[in-house]
Amino acid sequence: MRARGPLMLFTAWALHDVEEALTFPDACDVLAARTGRSRLRMDARQSWTAVGAMGILVGAACLRGATSNGSSRLYRAVLAGLGAHVGTHLLASVAAHRYTPGVITAVPVMGAGAWAAAHDLEREGGGLSAADLRRGFAVLAPAVIVCHVLARLPNYARTP
Repeated sequence: MRARGPLMLFTAWALHDVEEALTFPDACDVLAARTGRSRLRMDARQSWTAVGAMGILVGAACLRGATSNGSSRLYRAVLAGLGAHVGTHLLASVAAHRYTPGVITAVPVMGAGAWAAAHDLEREGGGLSAADLRRGFAVLAPAVIVCHVLARLPNYARTP
């Protein structure tokens, strides 16, 4: 496997998250307008900051995956979590009855990259497990929240 699977996963994540970073501020504006909570707004700088912070985690996980030949628990968790994340994009768009950030690249880019990386693990004899998926949720769900809070810290200090 070496670095192929982790490189495919990181590349897919990066391409997918460009779409998210570009479209997230508008989606946050819609959400803020619907809920009346202006703190939910996010500008372009904050969006890119959140994506960059998540990139540190995804990049570190992919590096661990490459150096451990795919056996790193962090890599396997992030891989499983990003694969499942494709479904959250689809569900969010169905629930919203509209485009949501990341849905265009969810299946053809993120899904394909996660599938290819997972397929590399299977070829090496160590496919993903249910425990990897549970760890993926345990790692990525809080990471998303932390990345968005960090990106918005200046807004929390000055917005009612």
